[in-house]
Parts: sequence; structure tokens; C-alpha cells
Amino acid sequence: MQKLALISVSDKTGLTELASGLINNNYKILATGNTSKRISEAGIEVMEIAELTGFPEIMDGRVKTLHPKIFGGILLRRDNEVDQKEAKENQISPIDIVCVNLYPFINVTSKEDVDLDTAVENIDIGGISLIRAAAKNHKFVSVLTSPYQYEKFLEELSKDEITEETKRKLAVAAFAHTSEYDTYIANYFESRFKLEPKNIRINLPLDQNLRYGENPHQKAGIYGKFSDHFELLHGKELSYNNIFDLVSAVELVEELGENSCTIIKHSNPAGAATGKDFFDAYEKALKCDPVSAFGGIVTFPGTVDEKLAEKLNEIFLEVISAKDYSEGALTVLKKKKNRRILKQLKSVRNEKKSMKSIPGGVVVQDWDFTGLIPEKISVPTSKKPDENELEDLYFAWKIAKHTKSNAIVFAKDKATLGVGAGQMSRVDSVRLAAMKAKEYGLDLKDSVAASDAFFPFADALLEIVKNGATSVIQPGGSVRDEEVIDAANKSNISMLFTGIRHFKH
Repeated sequence: MQKLALISVSDKTGLTELASGLINNNYKILATGNTSKRISEAGIEVMEIAELTGFPEIMDGRVKTLHPKIFGGILLRRDNEVDQKEAKENQISPIDIVCVNLYPFINVTSKEDVDLDTAVENIDIGGISLIRAAAKNHKFVSVLTSPYQYEKFLEELSKDEITEETKRKLAVAAFAHTSEYDTYIANYFESRFKLEPKNIRINLPLDQNLRYGENPHQKAGIYGKFSDHFELLHGKELSYNNIFDLVSAVELVEELGENSCTIIKHSNPAGAATGKDFFDAYEKALKCDPVSAFGGIVTFPGTVDEKLAEKLNEIFLEVISAKDYSEGALTVLKKKKNRRILKQLKSVRNEKKSMKSIPGGVVVQDWDFTGLIPEKISVPTSKKPDENELEDLYFAWKIAKHTKSNAIVFAKDKATLGVGAGQMSRVDSVRLAAMKAKEYGLDLKDSVAASDAFFPFADALLEIVKNGATSVIQPGGSVRDEEVIDAANKSNISMLFTGIRHFKH
């Protein structure tokens, strides 16, 4: 008896090869309109589903497979006497293979300015029902949802029978496929209609396996579309730790803007600067902590030229990321075999939420894209910062925002001089930042300093003043603000309150 296979695909990749293979294995093919047309044009015998059901496709193809003869043929339990009896009474033939891929809702709605009607018309109804029905009855039915499955499936089919293990794997892949599709649709419409989600749906495909996680004994992988943001031009794949450092570096350099450079080590700035060009910015950033820069991540929001590439080659930098590279720059940079060279394809600032795993779930928050808010800024001290100090204060504030708490940043001429990060005490962060600056011969006299959170006491501020800073930027909001303001006035320095905090844990 000739067996039945149903095909209804939006993505026609590999379609004729699949249809030909099924015919060669004694299957009769049922197909929906456009799929049937493509198969027929290839000279392969095919029956349109309407011929089997006796019911035409209607409503511009919205209704074509939703029929008892189709779903009965898929859901028929071959070892169930009642099912067998009812199938015979209703002239339902078993369908043993179902090949469906869905309307391209994800691709269509990823385009800018897609209208609502177009989005709605790309929601698959019959297809997703066919997949679920076949996957549910996988004991008897094989379900294919991707052209990548065709070749291996046909190889096994030619050996006379599809194994139970293969059917189970195909069913699991099918359920995962429909889950991803439904998740994307729900997320899309919540976002489009500006509705607050009641559930966080995380359904991301494996982008790539990593060699290991933070340490060699930990397995790790990237899920989602990280590879859409960066192209690896040279070197081995990124490590788990490289990825987090890279994201930290690019987030900061995107905030600093044109002619900027960041050097990141363990997700903290080892140096950052804005200069007259990228070469100048890199030189200024490198002076902050040239020892920590060794093996670090360096980023630029533009094109790296050959002159800059030669300078970058003077020390070992594990990862370099830029919007582009001149041909000469790539030739120079590729001389270092163990270095990764990345081309940034998309901004990393387009995500809306950040998530961290906790026992039993995740903590979700908005990304901290907030910059300085003019109406919240105040100058509580008698002395006001001059124009140059203001520029440096705003620069230092951006660096502090991207530095692990407690964060203290000394800066001058739009370049970091010392960074204190991740200390349990804010005073210790000041001392660490000052110590690093002095270690590399950088003078903190007439510098400015930024603190990611308010000073709970005046001690950290006085430590900053002792090291030569003439102006400080901090959120304010401490119950001891007056004590801190008094200390600033007595020290004859200026101070800005931003009215906003930037903890980073």
C-alpha cells in the first residue's frame, strides 16, 4: 500500500529533493497550493490537499488544511481499534510523514515599520496545528520542520524504516520550533501594543557552543543572536569571559561617542579616553593602566587604520573590536595569531531588558541607558565648575557608570587617570584609583573625580581632594549630604549632584 506524506512549506529550500526522495520510497505526496505548484513544476507527481478533502482552499489560503481527513490521518493511532474503525467509516487514510515550516513571521516582523496587517497575515494557523498533531502522534508519524533535516531523514527512510528514536528527536525539535514561534509572536505583540508582560518568555536557539565557561570545568554556550552583532575576522572563537568583557567595552565606547577608545579588563575600564582621533584616544587610554591593558579588550566606534594597528601591535591585546578596518590595518593586526579581531555589525544598546539567573527564576530590569538628566543636575557648592571641568566631569561620570561598584574615577582632558572598582568601601576605591594613577606616573592635580553613588560620609570626598581633584560629580541623596557639601566648600572645590545613581553589580 502506498503511504501518504503531507508537505506544506513556506521555505522551499530542498523541497524538490525531498519530494523526489519520498516518491522514490513509494510515498504519495499531498501538498498545499504553492507547495504543490513548486513540486509539480519539477515534474514530480503530487496531489493537492483539496483533492483529498473535497474542500477548496478559502479566504486567501487562511483555511486549507484544517479538515478531519487531514488531522484524522495524522492523529490516527494505528494500534487503536476504535481509531481504526472510525477512520475506515470516515474514509480517512493514515498520513505517515508531515513536513511543514511556518509562515515567516519572525523574518517579516524583524523589518522596520512593518504594518500590523502584514504582521497578522504572517501568523501561521494550519501549519502550527499540523506540526503539533504530528509531534503528538510521533509514535506513528515523522514530522519535519527544517530543510536541514531532509537529507538525513531520506537516508534513513531509504533503509526501509524510520526508527522510534528518530521520530522522538524530530518530535522534540517540532515542539521546540512551535514554542519558539509562539514565544516570538507573544513578545512581538506585547511590545507593539506596549503591554506589560505578565510572563518572561525565554526561547532562544543555540547560537554556538563555547569551549567552556568562566572556568575550564564549566560547560557553556551562547543562545540567541549574538553573532548578528559581531563578525569574527581573525583568531579563535571568543571565550565566555571575552564575551562579557567585549559587551562591557562596547557599551562604554558607544556611550562615549566619536573618537573614543575603551580598554576593558574583567568587565572594568583599565582605561578610556576621547581624543582628536582614535590614535590619540588609544594613547591616552593606555596611559591609565598599561599593565592591566595587557591581554585586555580594546574597542573603537569607527574604523581602525594602519597607523593605529601598528600601535595596537606593540602589546598583546586579546580582542580588538571596531566598526571596520582598513585593508592595511587587518594585514598588520593579523600578524598576532592568538588575537581575536571583531567587526561590530550592530549596536549593543538595542536590548530593552537585562536578566540575571537566581535560584528558581530570573531577576529582570531595564538596561541602564539613562544619561545625565539636565533638570536633575545641581551644584550645591559655593564654587562652580568651569567649562573644562564640566566636560571632564561628564566624561568621568560615563566611565563610573560602566565601572563595578563601588566606583571612583579620576579623569582629566577626557581621559581616565585612575579607576577604583569593585571595592567594599568607597574610600578604598578612592585610594585604589589614586594608587594606580601614581604607579604609572599620572598627576591627579587639577583632575576631576566621579562616584557612581553618593558619599555616605565626607571621608571619601576628603580623600579625593587630598589627591588633587578640584571638582567632583556624584548622585547626592545621602542623609549626610550637608556634611559632604560643607567638606567640599571648606576644601574650595566644586561639586555636581546628578540626582541619579549608577550602581553596577
